[in-house]
Order: sequence, then structure tokens, then C-alpha cells
Amino acid sequence: MSSLSKIAIVTSHPIQYNAPLFKRLAGVSCIDLLVFYTWGKDGAGKKYDPDFNREISWDLPLLEGYDYRFCENTSKKPGSHYFNGIKTPNLIFQIEEWQPDIVWVWGWAFQSHLKVLRHFKGRSIVWFRGDSTLLDEPSGFSLKKLLRKVFLKWVYSHIDKAFYVGANNRDYFLKFGLKENQLVLAPHAIDNERFSGVQKPMTNSFKLLYVGKLEPRKNPFYLMKIMTQLNCAEVKLSIVGSGPLERDLKEKFSEHSNVEFLGFKNQIELPSIYSSADLLVLPSLSETWGLTINEALACGTPVAASVYCGGAIDMINSDNGFLFDPKKGPESFIEKLEQFRKQEKKQFIQKFKDQYSYDRIVKAVINNL
Repeated sequence: MSSLSKIAIVTSHPIQYNAPLFKRLAGVSCIDLLVFYTWGKDGAGKKYDPDFNREISWDLPLLEGYDYRFCENTSKKPGSHYFNGIKTPNLIFQIEEWQPDIVWVWGWAFQSHLKVLRHFKGRSIVWFRGDSTLLDEPSGFSLKKLLRKVFLKWVYSHIDKAFYVGANNRDYFLKFGLKENQLVLAPHAIDNERFSGVQKPMTNSFKLLYVGKLEPRKNPFYLMKIMTQLNCAEVKLSIVGSGPLERDLKEKFSEHSNVEFLGFKNQIELPSIYSSADLLVLPSLSETWGLTINEALACGTPVAASVYCGGAIDMINSDNGFLFDPKKGPESFIEKLEQFRKQEKKQFIQKFKDQYSYDRIVKAVINNL
């Protein structure tokens, strides 16, 4: 391979977590980067998010500092929430015309992305990035599980290397046919500097914080169990987010004067919100990673995370929070909370920023060119 590696990234649409990484990759002298957005131009604008139950438009620049192309999406119902939401008949031709050394596909569960994996196997180096885990895997044998395993092994047989985000994601790739020498650690990251620049306020209360969509998978009603069991005026709870469960949650919490709903907050507002809290609580029943953990820890705010959050086992330790099982009652959570409050608080921000940074992902890419 020449000293300049041409990398074509195939991903659905611009998001606030990936744009800074693409900008950093584009700034590396040995990389020529071109990002192909397969949703089309509509994927970059304001769009309705059914989980947030509102239109979303991020307040950060998502298309600055790197080259990109919007592909024509001919799907009748464009979107990244289902397989046929992305159909880009000219994508393979556009990629071939650019002649990349490496085709890096982010997520396979779209018609066009799977076609790219199949087409470029043996023609170019094929990389993959995804964050699936086995945490949702049902126990026992079933024909459906067997067929799924056969299918996923076939999907991943088309790639040369997978950039995995953490231990749970690594176990997933190994189960579905990838070998150790095909796996490269590149943990999920956020813009740590933007989140770590806010001074933490001094308060007399202990403030819990929830940030996320108010929908069943995120399990926000577990927060009510915690607050009811605690029944302590000293402990406050702030809920940030919106979604289909918002009305029911407000009704259930109507008699809790120490609970506040802040609604949906965009990226610019989040650092000060995280910094105002003493503990982020993430009670999800299913979460491939949990980037709110990254955001809170970058702000110096400890995290209590569900064991069903894929990234929790990697990022959380006794210095910066604790894990809990939201399928059990709140008593175990409260016991761990009281133990954590008695601990001497240690500095963990710099270590976290070193381990979970865009720079680490960039180094992983460079080391594998």
C-alpha cells in the first residue's frame, strides 16, 4: 500500500459523535478520507425521532473539516431504523470511481451497506464498525437463534477487520466468526474537551441525573422506584429527555417535589447539566454502549449504570461509579448508592479521557494501515 491510504467510510447519516472523529481522521497526513452518507441529504437535516417524540436538529457542526458525499437514497421511506430504509443504487459505482484502498462500513443492517460488504470482499480491504453485544441474547436453543448465527457468520465473513468498542462487543464478534487477529480495539468516544470544561457547583443536596429518551428500553420508571424507596428530601432527581413515556412519568412523579423534568436538551447545554449532578443513573434494559456514560465521566460526574449497558463493564469501576441490575428491586441499588456516597472521591477524568478519546481511535486506524 502507498504512503497515502484512501479510506472510504460508508455510514448512514451525520451524527454528533462521529463528526469530530471524521475531522481528526481527515487531518492525518497519511489518510485521504471520503465519507459516503447513504441516507441522502435529508439525513443531515432536522428529522422526526419517534423515541424522542419530536423533531431533532443537532446544534453542533456535523459536516466541517472532512470530505463527504450524500448518496441518492431511493427508498420509499428513507431512514436508518430498518433494512430497506437505505437503498443507494449508485453507491458501489461512486466508491469504485474514487478507488479507495480501504472500504470502512459502519453498520451492515441496511440494504446498501450489506451490498457494499459483499461487493468489495476480495476487491479492497474491508473494515467494519459496529457495537452490537450478546446482552440481549435469549438463553436456550431455538431455530431462530441458529439461523441468526449462521446468517451473522456469513455477514462477517465479508470483512477483513472489525474495530470493536469494548469487551461485550468483542465477545459478539468472536461468537459470529471473527478471529482475534481481525479485531482492533477502538472504544466509543465523545468530544471530551467540550464536556470537561465546566466547573462543578457546590450544593447541600445529592443530585441524581437521568439523560436519555423516555421510552421503555431505557427503563425510566426504575427511577421512580429509587426515589420512592429513598424517600429522602436531600436526594434530588433531574430528568433530561423526551419521548413516549414522558406524560406517564410526569403523572407518576407529580407528588415528588424533589423531581424535576428539564425536557429535551441539545448538545451545547449538556456539559453544564452533567456537571451539576452528583451521579448519572442509566437504568436501561438494553443498550449497546451508553454514550451518556462517556459524557458524564468526561464532566467528572460518576455514573451508576445498568449491567445491560454494553460499555458499562469497560468504563465504570469503583472510583467512578457502580453497576446495578435494574431487573431487581431498588434495594440493591440504594445499598450501593449509600456505599458509594461514603467513599473518598477520586480523580478519574484524565485517565478516562486518555482511554476513551478520538485520538485513541485515530491511532488504532493508523496502526492498521
